[in-house]
Amino acid sequence: MTSAAGARARARTEITSAIKDEARRRLAAEGPAKLSLRAVARELGMVSSALYRYFPSRDDLLTALIIDAYDSLGEAAEAAHAKAADAAPLARWTAVCEAVREWALARPHEYALIYGSPVPGYAAPETTVPPAARVGLLLIGIVRDAHAKGVLTEPVLPAELREEAERMTADLAPGLPPGATAALVAAWAQVYGLVGFELFGQFHRVVEDRDPFFRQAVVRLAQGVGLDR
Repeated sequence: MTSAAGARARARTEITSAIKDEARRRLAAEGPAKLSLRAVARELGMVSSALYRYFPSRDDLLTALIIDAYDSLGEAAEAAHAKAADAAPLARWTAVCEAVREWALARPHEYALIYGSPVPGYAAPETTVPPAARVGLLLIGIVRDAHAKGVLTEPVLPAELREEAERMTADLAPGLPPGATAALVAAWAQVYGLVGFELFGQFHRVVEDRDPFFRQAVVRLAQGVGLDR
């Protein structure tokens, strides 16, 4: 790469970052439904036609922000898991869940973008799926490791759920007992429900000491999956 080409690449990276930073500020102020490329361009002192060279549409910008948010959340969860790599499965599960909560509390508007109300008129493309799966894959890996070591207590699986549990296992977690997969999917959803309730105010005047409440809640969810220790 020539020096001129390198300078252009650096400039593009810097401008792309500036566009996304301003878009995040507008998300915090107005929410994703009101995100406008023209408004972002105006705040940055750019003509809108110049911004379109970086993000051809509002949906392209939203997708970039969503992927960044999922990746940031995934990195936080993976870092927490790495620190607890030598711990028992239950402790690793708890570390990942607490990292998700800490990230959400630090970045509420990004959490709302990926786990809040759908943005009218926006359909997330397939490119968002791998980043979105990072936390779920961590939790699956923890449960799979416990199963391989013989320390997973398989949950009871109701007959009416067996077919769906077997399908989910084949799609999401091959090799796990179907009962564990079904419980894991339910627990995964409930972790985000707990975080969302706290973040969006539903715990106001209900749960005051929220750190131990969350910790004990995710421990109970793990036990429901079969992680007893």
